[in-house]
Amino acid sequence: MGRFVVGFVALAVGVSIQAPLDQTTATLIQNTSVKAALASAKANEFRTIEDQIRFSEIPSPPFKETARAEEVRRAFLALGLRHVRIDKAGNVLGDRDGTSPHPHLVLAAHLDSVFPEGTNVKVRRDGAVLHGPGVGDDSRGLAVLVAIARALKDADVQTAGSITFVGDVGEEGLGDLRGMKQLFDDTLKGTVDSFVSVDGSGLDIASTFVGSRRYRVTFKGPGGHAFADFGRPNPANALGRAAAKLADIRVPSTPPTSFNIGRIGGGTAVNAIPVEAWMEVDLRSVDRRVLQTLDADFQKAVDAAVTEENARWNTPGMLTVAKERVGDRPGGSTASDTPIVRTAVAVTRALGGVPISSVSSSDANYSGSLGVPAVEIGGGGQGANVHVLTESFDTTNSWLGTQRALLLTIALTQK
Repeated sequence: MGRFVVGFVALAVGVSIQAPLDQTTATLIQNTSVKAALASAKANEFRTIEDQIRFSEIPSPPFKETARAEEVRRAFLALGLRHVRIDKAGNVLGDRDGTSPHPHLVLAAHLDSVFPEGTNVKVRRDGAVLHGPGVGDDSRGLAVLVAIARALKDADVQTAGSITFVGDVGEEGLGDLRGMKQLFDDTLKGTVDSFVSVDGSGLDIASTFVGSRRYRVTFKGPGGHAFADFGRPNPANALGRAAAKLADIRVPSTPPTSFNIGRIGGGTAVNAIPVEAWMEVDLRSVDRRVLQTLDADFQKAVDAAVTEENARWNTPGMLTVAKERVGDRPGGSTASDTPIVRTAVAVTRALGGVPISSVSSSDANYSGSLGVPAVEIGGGGQGANVHVLTESFDTTNSWLGTQRALLLTIALTQK
């Protein structure tokens, strides 16, 4: 999931960025080939929307992105990208050479959707609005990547630096940014000068990245018959105690901080004391120290819940708990006065858009944590109800997002 802005989940921080139009961008936008590329992007927005629908209708649940990856690979090949390949993690990569290898820009959008296997991903059109789970997050980003490659080819734009287009795995759910970790720790290690993630909708720019820790917490006991063995500690009761304690934790509104129990399971029958009960917990904060404090409070809540459940039935030690960390997404930020952020603001303004600063938890987290200049941008249009089955994407003027991503790509590959 991408930015926390309109059309995404909570934590909206709609702060208008006021900055002068960078002269370099003003000059760039008057270049003949750049003008032609921008015109191509607008004229071919209908194709971008068709790509968006096609990608969205290929199921791509966490850890099962292969089919969508193959479709993106075919699109990269059709547009003449060089060295199109799939790396060890399942990321799809395609290169477009510049006159020199650097500056080397990586332009990425994630392949996976938050929705589980078996979800109906058929897209329905209602005028300008597309309806379907995952239609914006991040099928839109993938379509914009393809549109950028198409526009650069149509206008025969020669960039100074090189571009690697990436459809990556592992952004959603328990993917733990495995695609980004593979990309920066192995596939493209030490070669990347800047990173842009295109995720979802709008014209937002995120350069502050929310860190998160995710746990699978499993409570275990002897289980038994609901009546005959009544009096044994119950893993489900302990889970309930832990959930209530977590719900009572006070977190600051500044810096933005959150917690969530996203999934719960366990047990075999209504008339059986479960042998185990489990929950998956998400902890987030913009500030690493605050996240650490929240993590410690969460650990105490879980341990106290087990102690209380055992004490309730006078059975010390009978019930146990395992806390497995299943996700560790580093936070960080790219300073607002760095060239990548200033350029993102400048190109947005150059196209008549209003740049909005937002907070993100996305692919850009990992590159940002490594010190690689990174931003996440929306792909235009307007998304709503992200991460629920009623997700939608309004395509009205969505070409502006495609143009913005294209112009940013060209600008970041200048010397």
